[in-house]
Amino acid sequence: MVKVIGLTGGIGSGKTTIANYFNELGVPVYIADDAGKKVMQFESVKTQIKTTFGDALFENEILNRAKLAEIVFNNADKLAELNAIVHPAIKKDFELWLQEKASFQYVIYEAAILFESGRYKDCDVIITVTAPEEIRIERVVKRDNTTREQVLSRMKMQWNDEKRISLSNFVINNSNLKIAKEEVVKILKILNIKQNQS
Repeated sequence: MVKVIGLTGGIGSGKTTIANYFNELGVPVYIADDAGKKVMQFESVKTQIKTTFGDALFENEILNRAKLAEIVFNNADKLAELNAIVHPAIKKDFELWLQEKASFQYVIYEAAILFESGRYKDCDVIITVTAPEEIRIERVVKRDNTTREQVLSRMKMQWNDEKRISLSNFVINNSNLKIAKEEVVKILKILNIKQNQS
C-alpha cells in the first residue's frame, strides 16, 4: 500500500522546492496547485465556476485566473466557494494518479492548504515547510511580481505555522536550502526505518 506524505507550508515557504528535491530522490510528487490549474480547464469545472462567479471571468472560453484570484483572495466566502468546486476534482485526479504509482513505497501530495481543505486526513505522514515571514514575502514578491500587501492578504487566508506544526509529524525550516535538503534525506531515512520495522 502506497503511503501518502502530505507536504505543506505557507505561501513562499519553498514547499515546491522541497517537493522537487523529494522527486529527485525518487519519490513521486503530486502538486495540488498544478492539478488545480489543470482541472479548471475541465468543462464540468468551468461550468460550475461560471454558475458561481459569472461568465465575465472567461474570455473566449479561457478562464482569467488573475481576475478570479483577485476575487477569492480578498473574500474568504468566495474562496470557500471556489475550493468547493475545485477540491473534489483534484481529489478525483489524485486518486487516478495514485493508482499509477502503486509500485512506490511513498508519494508526496504537495498542497498549500492541506489542512484548510481537510486533505491532511488522507495522509499517512505530514511535513510542514517553514521559513521566516520576511523571507517568504520577499520570495513571493519576486516570484509573482506582486506587492507586499497582496502577499500579506494571501497569508491571512492561510493557517499560521504554529497551527500547521501542531498537526505535523516533521518540520523542515527552509531558510537555508542546503540544510533543508539535509532534513529531507533524514526524514526519508526515518520513514524507511519505520517501514522496515512495520
